[in-house]
Amino acid sequence: MKPVRDIEFSKNMKISDLLDQFGSSGGFTSPKLFLAREIMRDMKKNDAETFLSFPADIISTGTRGAIIQLINLGLVNHIITTAGMVDHDLARCYKNYYHGDFLMDDKLLKKEHKYRLGNVVIPNDNYGGIIERKLQPFLERAYQKRKVWTVSGLLRELGSEMRCNSILKAAFDNQVDIYIPGYVDGSFGAQIWSFWEMHKDFNIDLLQDEHNISDIMYSSIGKKMGALMIGGGISKHHVIWWNQFRGGLDYAVYITTAQEYDGSLSGAQLREAISWGKIKEKAKQVTLEGEATVILPILVAALTDDSK
Repeated sequence: MKPVRDIEFSKNMKISDLLDQFGSSGGFTSPKLFLAREIMRDMKKNDAETFLSFPADIISTGTRGAIIQLINLGLVNHIITTAGMVDHDLARCYKNYYHGDFLMDDKLLKKEHKYRLGNVVIPNDNYGGIIERKLQPFLERAYQKRKVWTVSGLLRELGSEMRCNSILKAAFDNQVDIYIPGYVDGSFGAQIWSFWEMHKDFNIDLLQDEHNISDIMYSSIGKKMGALMIGGGISKHHVIWWNQFRGGLDYAVYITTAQEYDGSLSGAQLREAISWGKIKEKAKQVTLEGEATVILPILVAALTDDSK
């Protein structure tokens, strides 16, 4: 049996040093964070084709920087996310979001024309208004180039125009494709719909994106496939759903705050996906119970230490 060791601290300790000690600290979540770092290292070492999935809400916070760093470190090949990612990533390039509190008066915020996203406050015009002003001219430019786009192609085009430090720009610079299977569920999709109302020959070919993901799966047979999944919902499910057609994921790291007792996909532990063939029985995998704006930056900081 492996003995539990106390964590020892020093003045010049790095995040990676702390995670090394997490591996010997015993309970409860810290050894899982150590294991997540080790799995991510293995994914990179074995040149695994890697998916990253996450929900939009964390992009309203500084954790957006951790996503950008994962892309810039070359730890991500493909992203599956939700429409709000584009909303927040684009809006924050031009306008500020602000610190708030979960207990703020929402009736008062509505009168002040402010949205509350958890404990983040967003003035109305810093969200919908700026997104409309930026996306409508962009869609017109895209329309002049061609009439039919995939979502991933449209986001690649948008990323090529970005000049601020953003997920869209980092993905374009690093040739990381972004898929949004539920693209209409957000301001990004609403702007596409609004543009389509005036240009009925403009179309989004969502099934071509599905074909592209299918190609990734079948072309990866014979090599390793991994995924870092943050939160649940459609983003997580799309990653594991497609991986069942290649025999399942070889590596999986899942960060979640959801519980499994209600049968939700968000609460489902990775072990459940084994029964579906979405994760291999012998896959290196860990489910980290914890809030992503704390867990993810620590993990990314440790992985950044590896790159120095």
